[in-house]
Amino acid sequence: MANQTRQLGELLRGEGAQITFVQVNAPYRPRWVGRLRGVRAMFRFFPYVVRLWRAAGQVDLFHIMANSGWSWHLYAAPAVWISRVRGVCSVVNYRGGEAETFLARSAGSVLNTLRHANALAVPSGFLQRVFAGLGLSSEIVPNIVDLDRFRPANARQGSSFAHVVVARAFEDIYDVPTALRAFSLVRMDVPDARMSLAGSGPERDNLRSLARGLGIAEAVTFRGSLDRDEMAALYRSASVVINPSRVDNMPNSVLEAMASGAPVVSTNVGGVPFILEDGVSGLLVPAGDHTAMADAVKRVLRESHFAHRLRDAALREVQNYAWPRVRQRWIDVYALALSDPRGEARAA
Repeated sequence: MANQTRQLGELLRGEGAQITFVQVNAPYRPRWVGRLRGVRAMFRFFPYVVRLWRAAGQVDLFHIMANSGWSWHLYAAPAVWISRVRGVCSVVNYRGGEAETFLARSAGSVLNTLRHANALAVPSGFLQRVFAGLGLSSEIVPNIVDLDRFRPANARQGSSFAHVVVARAFEDIYDVPTALRAFSLVRMDVPDARMSLAGSGPERDNLRSLARGLGIAEAVTFRGSLDRDEMAALYRSASVVINPSRVDNMPNSVLEAMASGAPVVSTNVGGVPFILEDGVSGLLVPAGDHTAMADAVKRVLRESHFAHRLRDAALREVQNYAWPRVRQRWIDVYALALSDPRGEARAA
């Protein structure tokens, strides 16, 4: 979400728009507050609300990046209500991959808030279907991929060995352990294969321990958090990219891998099937199934012609996520919001 927020802001500024960012995760002040679990959120919440209130007096429209869980209640919902009170149009850009679970228990309060937004935008048909089931229509505006930065490798940029890449945060919902277990099976057939994990998070030490327990530690490199250019170079070096998520919406890592010419093996969850067509532009496997994941990776590594077909189809598909195509969709959504003075999302 942070990546998409930054990228959209940069592109809109390039179109001549004036952009004001209101950060939800500003540094704690004083810094020691960050160690106080249970109360530290309030030290961010109140300054955030003040910044929102001030921004509402300076802008024409709120573009609200929204997620599920406490993020919705603490950051997205206050933005909708402040925009309503201050008479500023708002677009809720809902992106939570856990939307179905979250809305099953919080639909009442969420829908009550959403009805006061002027437009609801989602990045995939998956989330559009979720909200349609609750009686709200939404506009699909997909994620943006920088095709100048994320581009296929030339003849000199690929790896000389089988290189498997995972680019997800080290958190439970992204299930990196399943990718490690799959890689251990891949190594039995492809002994020179190596894996790069790009990311960080609370599960890092557990993942290192698992790699040692599986006997693959010497073949797994923990790259840490990489900037956009470093990520682009990593994707270009990949023989295959794995997305092992348990839940997902429209993962940028999958789109960026596609744009970089790296075949993708992903779990068949959430919005991923709306991006990848199984056997055509990528391979989809059940979540948590490391054996199926390993078989899919080995097929990509073993069948070069098949891998090239996946790559070419993915490169064609990812053109739909370039700014020249996404730009008009955002213009249409902003126009929809600005033309709705009632502040109520349209009923489906």
